[in-house]
Amino acid sequence: MDKEIHHADVWFEGRVQGVGFRYQTLKLARGYDVSGTVRNLPDGRVLLHAEGAEGEVSAFTRAVAEEMRSFIRSVETRLSVAPPRERGFTIVS
Repeated sequence: MDKEIHHADVWFEGRVQGVGFRYQTLKLARGYDVSGTVRNLPDGRVLLHAEGAEGEVSAFTRAVAEEMRSFIRSVETRLSVAPPRERGFTIVS
């Protein structure tokens, strides 16, 4: 059985599609020990899923919010602890 790690699902709302949000998130992920995905949602939001050590996930999601703050109107976050689901960090189309 895989050991459990920290997961964060973060929904960003605002002018977050068509502004390089996913690309910038991928670029920021390279500086943290996290795995996950970032995707545009049909309702205009962006969903970020990050997993790893608690401190890395927290620092990464804060960095994304800070870097893209001028495009974000609201943020919803759900945290959990579960086995790993992802390998690496990717943009999902």
